[in-house]
Amino acid sequence: MGAFDVRDLIKADSAGPAPASAESGGTRTFHPLAERIAAMPLKQTLSPVLVEGLVRLADVLAILGVGGLVFAFYVAGKVEDALAYQLTVPLMAVGALAAFQALHLYHIGALRNVVSMAVRITAGWTLLFLLALASFFFLKIGGQVSRVWFAGFYGIGLAALFVERLAVSLIVLRLTRMGRLERRTAIVGGGQAGEELIRALEAQRDTGLRICGVFDDRSDDRSPDLVAGYPKLGTIDDLVEFARRTKLDLVIFTLPISAETRLLAMLRKLWVLPIDIRLSAHMSKLRFRPRSYSYIGAVPVLDVFDRPIADWDIVVKWLFDKIVGTLALVALSPLMLATAIAVKLDSRGPILFRQKRYGFNNEMIEVLKFRSLYHEMSDFAAAKQVTKDDPRVTRVGRFIRKTSIDELPQLLNVVFKGNLSLVGPRPHAVHATMQNRAYEQVVDGYFARHKVKPGITGWAQIHGWRGETDTEDKIQRRVEHDLYYIENWSVLLDLYILIRTPFSLMTKSENAY
Repeated sequence: MGAFDVRDLIKADSAGPAPASAESGGTRTFHPLAERIAAMPLKQTLSPVLVEGLVRLADVLAILGVGGLVFAFYVAGKVEDALAYQLTVPLMAVGALAAFQALHLYHIGALRNVVSMAVRITAGWTLLFLLALASFFFLKIGGQVSRVWFAGFYGIGLAALFVERLAVSLIVLRLTRMGRLERRTAIVGGGQAGEELIRALEAQRDTGLRICGVFDDRSDDRSPDLVAGYPKLGTIDDLVEFARRTKLDLVIFTLPISAETRLLAMLRKLWVLPIDIRLSAHMSKLRFRPRSYSYIGAVPVLDVFDRPIADWDIVVKWLFDKIVGTLALVALSPLMLATAIAVKLDSRGPILFRQKRYGFNNEMIEVLKFRSLYHEMSDFAAAKQVTKDDPRVTRVGRFIRKTSIDELPQLLNVVFKGNLSLVGPRPHAVHATMQNRAYEQVVDGYFARHKVKPGITGWAQIHGWRGETDTEDKIQRRVEHDLYYIENWSVLLDLYILIRTPFSLMTKSENAY
C-alpha cells in the first residue's frame, strides 16, 4: 500500500455515510477516521538516516572501485612505488563524502532530483580534483602520478557516480511512491497555531511528513473540528491509544512555551511512546541560539524527546541479536535438549509453555519458556505470581526457574520471530499485578519501558531485580533500571549485561522461585 492522505478520507466520507466509531477489545472509542487510519495495513518504513548512510557507502565503494580498476588496468606493474596512488584513492573517497555533504547531496529530497543532483556532483567532483592537482603541485609529487590515470579516474569516476546516483534516485522514487520513506505525524494543538504550522510544513518540499490528524484536549471554539483541512481526531489520551494501534513516528506540539502547565501535562502522557516529540518554534517570540533548533525543512522545532535506539542503532542491535543469538542457540542446544527431556519425564504435559506478554509499544507477543508448572495448574494469564514453595511448580521447574534455564527457549523468539531482543526490559505478563493492582497503576510512567523491544535479560536482572514482584519497591526499582538501560543503551552495554548475566544468576537469585 502506498502513501495515503487523510484529507482524501474526509472527501470519501462526504460522498457517503461515515462509518460509526467502534470500540476494539475494550480500548478507547475513536473518531471514525482515527479508527480507519489505525486499521490500515502499513508497510515498514525506512529511516532517512539509514538511506542516506547507504548512499554514502555506495559513493565510497564506487570511488574506491573506479580508482582501483583504473590503476589495475593502466598503472599496475609499470611503477615501482604505488604509495601515491594508494593514498590518493581513499583520500579522494573521503574528500568526496565531505564535498557531497557540503553540497547537500545526501538529503532524501536531493536523491529524488536527478538533474540537480548531477550538476552538484559534477561541481563537487571537479572541485575535488582541482584541489588534488594543487596538492600534487605544492607537495612536488605530480611526477609520481600518471596523468592518464588521473584523467581516467576523474572521467570514469564521474560516470560511475552518475550511474550509481541514477539507480539510487530510481529506488528512492519507488520507495517514496510506496510510502516507505514517510514519517507519520500527529499535530497537537488546533486553532490558529496548528493551522499555521501545517501551512508552514506543507510549504516545505521533501520533508517526508504524512500528517495523520490533529489532537487537542480543548473542545471549545479555539479547537475546531478541521484544522487546515485535517480532522481533529481526539484528545491526548486518544493520541496515546492511536499511537499504540498504528505506526506513528513524530508528534509536533504547537503550544507556546508559556503554556508550561498544559504542555507538561500532555508530555507526561506521551513520553512513554517510542516516537519523536518536537515543539514547534516557528511562531514563538522567544528566540534561542540557532544550534538549539532542529529543522523540518525550514520550520524550526525544539527537540523534546527522541525515540530510543533509532536509525543505525536499530540495525546494529538487530545484527547483534541475530549473530550472538544464533551462536548462543547453537552453544546452548545440548542444555536445552537435556532440559526438554527432563521436563517431559518429570510431569505430563507439553515441554514448552506459551504466554502472551507485552512487547514493543505494548504490542501483544507470545514468548516461549520451558514449562515449569504442572500442566493442569498452568497460569496463562499470570493472574497469580509464583511464590516461594509454590505447589504449582514441578521438581524440575523449581531448578530451571531458579537458574533461569526456563527462559532459554526465548532465544527462538530472538533469532526466528524477532519480537524479543537478547537484552532489554523483561516482558511482563499481560495481566501481571502487584497486590491486585496493575503495574501501570503502581509505577508512574511504567509503559515507558515498552519504548524498546523487550529482552531475555536486562539491566534490572543483573542487579537482582528479577523474579517475584510482591512489593511496590520491587516493581519500582525494576522499572527504574529498565529506564536507565533505555536511556544509556549501547552495544557495549548489551555485551556487558550478557557477560554479567550468568554471574548474577548464581549470586542474586533470592527472588526467583
